[in-house]
Amino acid sequence: MVSKSYSNLLELASGEAPSFGYMNRRIPRIMTVAGLISDVDDDPADSVCSDPSSSTAHRDRIIMVANQLPIRAQRRPDGNRSCWCFEWDENALLQLKDGLGDDDIEVIYVGCLKEEVHPSEQDEVSQTLLETFKCVPTFLPADQFTKFYHGFCKQQLWPLFHYMLPLSPELGGRFNRSLWQAYVSVNKIFADRIMEVINPEDDYVWIHDYHLMVLPTFLRKRFNRVKLGFFLHSPFPSSEIYKTLPVREEILRALLNSDLIGFHTFDYARHFLSCCSRMLGLTYESKRGYIGIEYYGRTVSIKILPVGIHMGQLQSVLKMPQTEDKVCELIKQFSDQGRTLLLGVDDMDIFKGISLKLLAMEQLLIQHPEYQGKVVLVQIANPARGRGKDVKEVQAETKATVKRINETFGKPGYDPVILIEEPLKFYERVAYYVVAECCLVTAVRDGMNLIPYEYIISRQGNEMLDKVLGLASSPKKKSMLVVSEFIGCSPSLSGAIRVNPWNIDAVADAMDSALEMADSEKELRHEKHYRYVSTHDVGYWARSFLQDLERTCRDHVRRRWWGIGFGLSFRVVALDPNFKKLSMEHIVSAYKRTTTRAILLDYDGTLMPQSSTIDKSPSSKSIEILSSLCRDKNNMVFLVSARSRKMLSEWFSSCENLGVAAEHGYFLRMRRDEEWETHVAATDCSWKQIAEPVMKLYTETTDGSTIEDKETALVWCYEDADPDFGSCQAKELLDHLESVLANEPVTVKSGQNNVEVKPQGVSKGLVAKRLLSAMQEKGMYPDFVLCIGDDRSDEDMFEVITSSMGGPIAPRAEVFACTVCRKPSKAKYYLDDTTEIVRLLQGLACVSEQVVSFSSEQIVC
Repeated sequence: MVSKSYSNLLELASGEAPSFGYMNRRIPRIMTVAGLISDVDDDPADSVCSDPSSSTAHRDRIIMVANQLPIRAQRRPDGNRSCWCFEWDENALLQLKDGLGDDDIEVIYVGCLKEEVHPSEQDEVSQTLLETFKCVPTFLPADQFTKFYHGFCKQQLWPLFHYMLPLSPELGGRFNRSLWQAYVSVNKIFADRIMEVINPEDDYVWIHDYHLMVLPTFLRKRFNRVKLGFFLHSPFPSSEIYKTLPVREEILRALLNSDLIGFHTFDYARHFLSCCSRMLGLTYESKRGYIGIEYYGRTVSIKILPVGIHMGQLQSVLKMPQTEDKVCELIKQFSDQGRTLLLGVDDMDIFKGISLKLLAMEQLLIQHPEYQGKVVLVQIANPARGRGKDVKEVQAETKATVKRINETFGKPGYDPVILIEEPLKFYERVAYYVVAECCLVTAVRDGMNLIPYEYIISRQGNEMLDKVLGLASSPKKKSMLVVSEFIGCSPSLSGAIRVNPWNIDAVADAMDSALEMADSEKELRHEKHYRYVSTHDVGYWARSFLQDLERTCRDHVRRRWWGIGFGLSFRVVALDPNFKKLSMEHIVSAYKRTTTRAILLDYDGTLMPQSSTIDKSPSSKSIEILSSLCRDKNNMVFLVSARSRKMLSEWFSSCENLGVAAEHGYFLRMRRDEEWETHVAATDCSWKQIAEPVMKLYTETTDGSTIEDKETALVWCYEDADPDFGSCQAKELLDHLESVLANEPVTVKSGQNNVEVKPQGVSKGLVAKRLLSAMQEKGMYPDFVLCIGDDRSDEDMFEVITSSMGGPIAPRAEVFACTVCRKPSKAKYYLDDTTEIVRLLQGLACVSEQVVSFSSEQIVC
């Protein structure tokens, strides 16, 4: 059933017991045409599962959602009252009105304004922004915004994502549930605003950054088929850091409600995938270059692509007369004085490494006295986005270090370090880029950092600036970069000098190398960087992400969707339309009507849960149910397992008429008192002498792994090992065994937390064929077939019974191929867990007991 309420999310976040009532709400406005809003009634049932064929042709529309709108707002007096003036924020990364370059794409922006708007003005401001800029503002009360942004986002998420653990109150904020509640509440407010403008069957929603990480759950719960992308612009920490977050699973599951999740670098994506594996038990794989996580029948795609800059905007700024004037001013201040300009541009926060850069500059002047009076470091310190004690400490340390260096190495008319704290206009910053011989970015941790990209494009310049710089005769440009290896743009700048910012001597040596490098080498490095940055701008990044989002969502319409779970554990299951839950009433009715029945059951994961319990033997209840089914003369019951025949014989010795297939069907017997037979030719197991030493090697190096030696197979199990390391070792072992056993009559396969070597030609599908052919030989054509299993080895049985209609199975037989849990399968039915399976079999056993009892009474009479 599709859930229509997300009120439970807030209740879960606050720690209260979830309520199960539904909340029907009326969405007052919906955008039908750009700039036009109409009042309509919204029926949740219609909006969630509306017929896609009813959608009218229109332009593709992207709803871009971020914490802040790409808008500058300013209040100006107008007679007796004040009015608001708005303009595009050209510095905003997500301002893509020119970046997509496609008239067929309409972009709607949802986010907050930087300025607070009085409630009495909010409707008017909303209307103006929507009609003029296609922006939908989200208004937050001041106290709620403080808890959300300056509280949970900046005090808890931001430090943690930059690898700072709250080991003490001074080192990042300790987890505060009231701040978490504010975070969830704000994400819900954003969801409400999106619902006012979204056409859920057609629009694409693209959410940005860590401020809105639980927003996908709100949207997915309201619109199961919503086409949803998320891009994280900050680092994603390793699992060892991330797992300290008390709400770690809630955030992971919320992100997995997206269809596509984007990261700047492979490292960030790898950390996210590792967290999903370790904390949620999810697996991922790469298919044709795309990484995907299987999550309840959905494939959540992972996108790795660093963002670019606004090329057109930056080039237009380079052409401005103000830029030329500022460049001339800086040439007089530095170049004409015989001084080389080194440049740093950073936010004033603890992760940008400003103090480390200053210490490296100090070390450079100590080691190379010849640079004194000739080299100047200009450090532009942008205002910090957060606030708190750490920001004040960074400011104080920076000023103290600058003062010390200037007092030590300064001369009249020369300060080796110039600290610029007042906000600069963009053209002024670009002018510094143009003049700087080298740009230094030494952040200790940063998501992307586009300063190097802006520097490269600025150094490429244009004809006007070439004349100012006296470069008219030299068509080749040059630039130098010293970048931290801990920032997102570092992998894409192969020509930069990469440094560990914590190593002061190494950074000082890099600065010296940048100053002394030959012009020809600088030109080659600049050309390489310019070619990459100019072709991978923000438009390229956005188009690439949206293309992958469209590809990922392509099959949304043809699949069936269910919402399951409460609160932030909500997720959807997407499956084939023909895949449905096995109804007790349906199967019991079919069971009563039929007279010749074949029942095939897997053991582990089907009759016995896949759990951490050491004792895997069947319960007395399971034995009793199987015995009841076997006593019914109309039934042929078969247990098909990967376990050894010795173990299965001991466990099910009381079930006289139970057929058993051991070791995936290599050994088989139809009844307890019959001899075991093999369905494939006798196997020479001398290959074990080759395989076992290899497995022992991996067991010794993988803590928690074991070897199970069966009669005809060897299994390496890593269920109790570290999931990441165990999976990695399993892949290596698989390749190793396939190599050394290439000439042996065996197959090597990976399963659920194991790698198994078994004889060729052995499968559970052969057991199904053997059972059906044995019944056929006796003139029995089953009109009821039930097959239940939980993993990929059982898929062979499903395939056999569904393809045997009209052959060994009666033409109009009732066939039930059933898997465990909703997931992609060749089975047509599913049950949620082993408890439901046992309940189902118990229901069938009750019917058989009634039949047996009735027959006994007839005989007595």
